Amino acid sequence: MVIEIGNCLVSTEILTEYFCCDYDRCKGICCVVGDSGAPLEKGEKEQLTEQAKDYEEFLAADGKEAIEKQGRFVIDIDGDEVTPLVPSDSRCAYSVTDEQGYTYCAVERGYCKNNRGMRKPLSCWIFPIRIKKLSTGVEALTLSREHLCKEAFAKGKEEGIKAYEFLKEPIIKRYGVDFYGELTEAEKLLNEQQ
Repeated sequence: MVIEIGNCLVSTEILTEYFCCDYDRCKGICCVVGDSGAPLEKGEKEQLTEQAKDYEEFLAADGKEAIEKQGRFVIDIDGDEVTPLVPSDSRCAYSVTDEQGYTYCAVERGYCKNNRGMRKPLSCWIFPIRIKKLSTGVEALTLSREHLCKEAFAKGKEEGIKAYEFLKEPIIKRYGVDFYGELTEAEKLLNEQQ
């Protein structure tokens, strides 16, 4: 089912499904698996350039090389601006994996160290919500049911955390406090109808 909030069509799964990242189990695999880089919002490619000094020290050598050769963003097969991938293993060029196998975002590490700029691409921060811009100008928000996040859906259910609750901070960053409040009200109405 889909509801309309502001200029967005929102899948009710975002309000009804449980989700909570289980980083100790997945180790950041969403930065590693995929056939394209992270989709970039308007202005994010410029931020990646402006913030380069904040995160470059955290890049893996092959990620740095991929960025130097391909640029800070590329155009994927669908014509979208996305982060480049490391050719050898198709992981995001901005990702770095430690000795224990945990993968982190170099951009986010730079943000945390310097407390400024973009935290990381919104598409990464708000995942598993996917944002699609429709030809009408409306945005469609859906919940990705990626197999790589199965532990996160289980953990969310175990802890009683809905997807939109877990993703409150990036939702507010993108759409504002009022939008988040409308999501909360919509969830209450859905619960009353059951």
